[in-house]
Amino acid sequence: QVQLVESGGGSVQAGGSLRLSCVASGITGRRNRMGWFRQAPGKEREGVASISTYYGTTRYTDSVKGRFTISKDSAKNTLYLQMNTLNPEDTAMYYCAARSLSWTVPNPSLGQSDYDSWGQGTQVTVSS
Repeated sequence: QVQLVESGGGSVQAGGSLRLSCVASGITGRRNRMGWFRQAPGKEREGVASISTYYGTTRYTDSVKGRFTISKDSAKNTLYLQMNTLNPEDTAMYYCAARSLSWTVPNPSLGQSDYDSWGQGTQVTVSS
């Protein structure tokens, strides 16, 4: 059973930075897709960044390109999201997600239906 535990959220002023971490357990094999999603109050959950761990290919939603970086430390089974130049619109609950495939190498994806394991979330609040 896959378990994902996020940490690193908090409150920061606009222009600041945070690094989110997601420790994964129970993931076997190397053909994995992992991602970060966020949900602001009253809004739908949206994909922020994704990584295909086999090749290291990444994908970002337009609003975070150039500011956020997704990465993975395989030795620590940890996924990261480095968030720079934060603005109030980035305020949301951030979730880590994962999916493992045995028959193919998954591409990165920002679609919720492309994941089957989710963490509990970590809150990010950016004040102006």
